[in-house]
Amino acid sequence: MTTTEASTPEKKAPNTAIAVDFKKPEYYLNRQLSLLEFNWRVLQQARDETIPLMERLRFLCIFSTNMDEFFEIRVSGLQQKVELGALHNEPDNTSPKQVLKLISQRSHQLVDEQYQLLNLLQDEHLAAENIRFVRRTEWNSCMDSWLKNYFENELLPIISPLALDPAHPFPRILNKSLHFIVSLKGKDAFGRNSGLAIVQIPRALPRIIQLPFEECDCGPDDFVFLSSVVHAYVESLFPGMSVKGCYQFRVTRNSDLYVDEEEIDDLLRAVEGELGSRRYGDAVRLEAAHDCPEKVCNYLLDKFELSEQDLYQVDGPVNVNRLNEVYDLINRPELKYKPFVPSIPSKLTLKSDMFESISKQDVLLHHPYQSFAPVVDFIRQAANDPNVLAIKQTLYRTGPSSAVVNALVKAARLGKEVTVVVELRARFDEEANITLSAKLQEAGAHVVYGVVGYKTHAKMLLIIRREAQHLRQYAHLGTGNYHSRTARLYTDYGFFTSNKKICEDANRVFHQLTSMGQTKNLNKFLQSPFTLQEALEAKIERERQHAVNGNEGRIIVKLNSLVDAAMISALYQASSDGVIIDLIIRGMCSLRPGLPGVSENIKVHSIVGRFLEHDRVIYFKNKDKPEVFISSADWMERNLYHRVEIAIPIENKSLQERIISELEYYLLDNTQAWIMHADGSYTQVSPEDGKEAFIAQEKFLEDLAESS
Repeated sequence: MTTTEASTPEKKAPNTAIAVDFKKPEYYLNRQLSLLEFNWRVLQQARDETIPLMERLRFLCIFSTNMDEFFEIRVSGLQQKVELGALHNEPDNTSPKQVLKLISQRSHQLVDEQYQLLNLLQDEHLAAENIRFVRRTEWNSCMDSWLKNYFENELLPIISPLALDPAHPFPRILNKSLHFIVSLKGKDAFGRNSGLAIVQIPRALPRIIQLPFEECDCGPDDFVFLSSVVHAYVESLFPGMSVKGCYQFRVTRNSDLYVDEEEIDDLLRAVEGELGSRRYGDAVRLEAAHDCPEKVCNYLLDKFELSEQDLYQVDGPVNVNRLNEVYDLINRPELKYKPFVPSIPSKLTLKSDMFESISKQDVLLHHPYQSFAPVVDFIRQAANDPNVLAIKQTLYRTGPSSAVVNALVKAARLGKEVTVVVELRARFDEEANITLSAKLQEAGAHVVYGVVGYKTHAKMLLIIRREAQHLRQYAHLGTGNYHSRTARLYTDYGFFTSNKKICEDANRVFHQLTSMGQTKNLNKFLQSPFTLQEALEAKIERERQHAVNGNEGRIIVKLNSLVDAAMISALYQASSDGVIIDLIIRGMCSLRPGLPGVSENIKVHSIVGRFLEHDRVIYFKNKDKPEVFISSADWMERNLYHRVEIAIPIENKSLQERIISELEYYLLDNTQAWIMHADGSYTQVSPEDGKEAFIAQEKFLEDLAESS
């Protein structure tokens, strides 16, 4: 029995009784609620006592960041639809107004659980390791003296408290910034009765203060929240008045950029012009201290034009993500994941001629277990090679001080023809991408900004080299961004090849992106928004026909998100006719597995672990002629119809077998895997009695990485 057979459901007989309408709303889950359930699975990592303690704290921070983005983008989009009276429904036929109500209910549950977990970690688990977050009631005299001095010298000079009156109206509040609303009593300097005031905490100030244990008679890993310091000495900001109450709050705003693509004539300037609005978009969520009085909360809700369902009162700091600072301050290796060194195949080391190696055989890298360095070295070797004439690359996210961008800059300065397709609208990286575009242009590179109306999300690098009397092309194609940092945190595949037909396809897509000419008859690529969805649906149908004809139909798909109704309908049809389907979906999944006569042959897994599962992989058994693709695209409407994406066939048999076996590792995971139920809920898998724990990510570390 193969590992795939061991992990898949028992095949149910084809549905031959009656025709089934696979697009019924009851067959679909709401995508936004599904994303919230992914965030819940992340939150459960903070509860898992088998995970190192500081990593559990980090998962709490990741959950906080995920929820911020969820409100900034997804909730804000739904609120706009409600305001516009939009009645467009998702395949599940739930209206935007209904979804917002359900989101509020579930989000309040999640946030309550988040802060219960945070306080449990602080008061019990971290405290047991002598890592303490010292509350004001626990300060000794030495701490009080040191913190008061810190407040007077580090905070007081740069804080500008704002008393509210007709001459000092309620200020514009920056997105996700820390503020306090202060209730005052007594006369101000001009003899008037005082009321409310706002204290904004500059973003440059650390939200966590590590106490100097030599001066404060405390432990070396004792910390104080900045909010506690403000609370303790807030009266210093309002001399002559007394403080009746001081309550932290934070507002989250719509952060999606709007660019009218029919009216603009310069995408770069349009995006630049919209960046400022992100800081002061419409409010979508208010977080406030748990003890903030109802009257004060209602005052803030009124100022931000929010309703009661948008209020989240929390028992702790309003921005848990700032606790990431503590992770870096604690030097306790035993409380963190064991470090590792990504391996580098011998044929791709710095000493090797990468062009010679790739000309002999295709090479597949699985990040983060294998190093991202060969990708940068590939460009560096190209920059220094007198036989290289041109380099073409797409950039979506690269990070600050990008080694990839620096290598491209060097290549341009050394006289290579460097063409870079930069996607300016990579969410939250727009400003960084504008900066790197300028840097590349200054070096002499040709920079274009993709296609208006279609984000360029494909991951492609092409190098054209003169060899003997002809030109030869070399490509790197992947599932992840050209980002050195995330390549240590995200799982992705990177594929090096000199296959003539694949490289020709890459060059044709680059020509399309720069010339806007039509690209017809690609040899190997499946490309959205043109052929990808149609081709995948046809391959699912082919697998269904195999099953109908008595052969084994088998599909494994690994994605970040599966929400496109057409693809789900195709999977339902295949399942109902006997195709065994395993879906490894990290986040959103609108498909309901296990529905009688519809999806009985479909099993949905979600892997949540040390690394963010990011690669997209598609496997069709196709009788005895398997097809394997790696792709930049999730199965969402935006990826299949409104972005430039590619899926690349892996035709080398040994690489095919490797990818299939790695997919099977995910299906065998009995520790970090979650199994989805038809109602959208998930259950974490655990080893059966007598069986050892198997963790796919640890297996990859064991097989591919080097010990640190």
